[in-house]
Amino acid sequence: MSDHEFTDDGEWLDLELKGRAAVEGETLTLFPEREEKNTRLDKFVASHIPDMSRSWLQRLIDDGNVLVDGQVRSRTFKVTPGQIIEVAVPPVEEDELLAEEIPLDIVYEDEHIIAINKPAGMVVHPAPGHRSGTLVNALLHYAPDISMAGSQRPGIVHRLDRDTSGLIVIGRTDVGRLALLEQWAERTVVKEYEAIVRGVPEEQEFAIDAPIGRDPTQRKRMAVIQSGKDAQSFVTVREAAQIASFVDVRIETGRTHQIRVHLAYADFPIVGDRVYNRFGGPAGGYSPLADRQMLHAARLVFRNVAGDIVDLRSPQPDDMQAAWRELSEASS
Repeated sequence: MSDHEFTDDGEWLDLELKGRAAVEGETLTLFPEREEKNTRLDKFVASHIPDMSRSWLQRLIDDGNVLVDGQVRSRTFKVTPGQIIEVAVPPVEEDELLAEEIPLDIVYEDEHIIAINKPAGMVVHPAPGHRSGTLVNALLHYAPDISMAGSQRPGIVHRLDRDTSGLIVIGRTDVGRLALLEQWAERTVVKEYEAIVRGVPEEQEFAIDAPIGRDPTQRKRMAVIQSGKDAQSFVTVREAAQIASFVDVRIETGRTHQIRVHLAYADFPIVGDRVYNRFGGPAGGYSPLADRQMLHAARLVFRNVAGDIVDLRSPQPDDMQAAWRELSEASS
């Protein structure tokens, strides 16, 4: 458990890159032997690169850096003798994390855990192109005692997209972080979102159960694909206008861009989502009413280290209220 963290409420991310210097920036070519037939791709690669953590290798596969005969495959793909497995290990940038005095909206805090209402536009942790101004930079200033856990993402156990607003919880200590990780792994955390979508669903409540993985043709996007990871979203229509709806979404899994991908897959893309909403007009991806995707992490329920239930709610942001008001009035 300690080698991982979660992203977007559930997807594993690596925290410990054992032995990466030996192959960093290289491409390794592997050939399955007869006795390795039907071995899972992640297990096969791990057996050939034993000095690297299994989680890091799984991440390489999920990011499309492991090819089987030139094709991206899932970590559960079964290898066969005669195939050529290419493992491209990208260079990893290790920059010093800087503490920055950035205002934080703290909604819950104890000795082990901090919960924050993240504004839209704030990146959660440093990455290429975003080395400062992130939530992590702010946390290092606010809580200089936060456990680093050998990571460039201290305390982070799940993640919100830059332009998604709302609740995010941080493990301030190793004890707090591990307590949160366990709850995410067991899927006991309540995660509820609000979104404004294009179109009006016929049903008041419906579920979307469709696997999500890296888009094989556009690597920066996610998509519903057969080889993806299981993903379930539960949608309730709160209000409906002529061209748009205000919906509540509860997720039990947490895949990268899950809600955005699922709603687009169901033909109700999120207003202002320039990646997954390809429509024009006020309810489109480039809506004049929205400077970002209209998605908000509104509620988060978990247990603290003492075992007490923490039920957090975040008010609807002003920009979502304004966008919905305009869409509603335009439909009346």
